[in-house]
Amino acid sequence: MNGWIILDKPQGLGSTQAVGAVKRVCREAGLGKVKVGHGGTLDPLACGVLPIALGEATKLCGRMLDASKIYDFTVSFGTETAGLDAEGEVVATSDVRPTLAEIKAVLPRFTGPIEQVPPAYSAIKIDGQRAYDRARAGENVEMKARGVTIHALRHPGLDPESRSATSISGTPDQVRGKEVEGEGLQEITLTAHVSKGTYIRSLARDIARAVGSVGHVTMLRRTRAGPFDLSQAISLDKLNAFGQGAAQSEIILPLEAGLVDIPALNLSPEAAGAIRQGRVWTGVSADDGLYWGRDSEMRPVALIEALAGTLKVVRGFNL
Repeated sequence: MNGWIILDKPQGLGSTQAVGAVKRVCREAGLGKVKVGHGGTLDPLACGVLPIALGEATKLCGRMLDASKIYDFTVSFGTETAGLDAEGEVVATSDVRPTLAEIKAVLPRFTGPIEQVPPAYSAIKIDGQRAYDRARAGENVEMKARGVTIHALRHPGLDPESRSATSISGTPDQVRGKEVEGEGLQEITLTAHVSKGTYIRSLARDIARAVGSVGHVTMLRRTRAGPFDLSQAISLDKLNAFGQGAAQSEIILPLEAGLVDIPALNLSPEAAGAIRQGRVWTGVSADDGLYWGRDSEMRPVALIEALAGTLKVVRGFNL
């Protein structure tokens, strides 16, 4: 059992709980004990794409953690909470409600490489303890800024054809009307394409502060994680149906679905045999770079690095 289940994680379910649900369903489906891991934590208050790896696909979880991700999120202006989300005590308030033009004006500041201070209520370890554990214990947790990259920050509805990385959209008539009238917005929904390590809650906080207000996240939905998006995701109900006899082909994607962003390299039987044994293989005509090697039956053999006509195993698959 090697492959991927892409879960459209519902709000309220933790990533560890989702992994537990997959293990349970696999047992119910008669698959026995299956190694399971997830490709990137998603907060219980968030929903959306959660890649869950099975068997040999768990060897790719590290790559998935490093992959960029896309989120839809709503910033509500006027209150900032301790957790920067809809839960937790209010720690700051403001009467300022920014106009659309004001929001558009600050978005370029948050596109590209930026410095970001993570929320105190996060899983980052400080002196061996999770920051959220220390914050919940009443400690004043000091978080250090870290570098992240915002590849794009937009809101698609206003100008669907725009390729600008700093456009805003939503319900076009409403948004355009408020822009003309100069009305303050109670909230706005944006889409962010971000690097690993980016905290959307911190991004929302900083955007709100940049327009002279305060804010927190009221909706957070991950629409893409690495090569996987919502079109491949299944509901929790559909996952449970797998344990009751639903077809495996409707639930589980093949291992190589997690490798679509890497070119494939066809291996000769001799090269495939050597790579499976972890040996270096020479005399290959391939550009330098990372590949996934496949045998004559199109089965993944390993992640391999090509350098000067030599292939070296990065991570082997025992298929």
